[in-house]
Amino acid sequence: MRLLAAALFAVLATTSPLQGGPVSVDSFYALQTTTLQGRPANLADYAGKVTLVVNVASKCGFTPQYAGLQKLHDEFASRGFSVLGFPSNDFANQEPGTAEEIAEFCKKNYGVTFPMFAKVVTKAGEGQSPIYEFLGKGGELPGWNFGKYLVGRDGKVIAYFPSKVAPESKELRDAIEKALGR
Repeated sequence: MRLLAAALFAVLATTSPLQGGPVSVDSFYALQTTTLQGRPANLADYAGKVTLVVNVASKCGFTPQYAGLQKLHDEFASRGFSVLGFPSNDFANQEPGTAEEIAEFCKKNYGVTFPMFAKVVTKAGEGQSPIYEFLGKGGELPGWNFGKYLVGRDGKVIAYFPSKVAPESKELRDAIEKALGR
């Protein structure tokens, strides 16, 4: 019965009774989503980790950042860090592919092994993903592909880094190090 109540709470915490509309949650890790392979995903699996949440696209000038994101993921994974990729077609239709095409592109071109999730809407308004509604509570929503949110172990957004901030940048790496506790 407790498990059923917890599952019901998780659903109610991320959607309202009216067409899946969002309601308030206090932790990124309280949200539910779907993997790129179409399976349900519970972001609670990342609770206690530091994550870098990125809206990604395969046909963007910033697409080569996949390589740096994978490098960050590999370098810091043993310290409780993960990159989480959320494909989005919000900006100039630069992610038109199917889930299978996205997965193949990422693996073939950049060796991506970090978790990738189903395509989402990042922009505010109707259809916006609860993920990006939560991330945008601090006033920052991606203005383009490869916007990056650093999320702490507690599920709170620590910082937002726009597309032009590369994964290799000192600013981003220092923020990750600080969040991980050096």
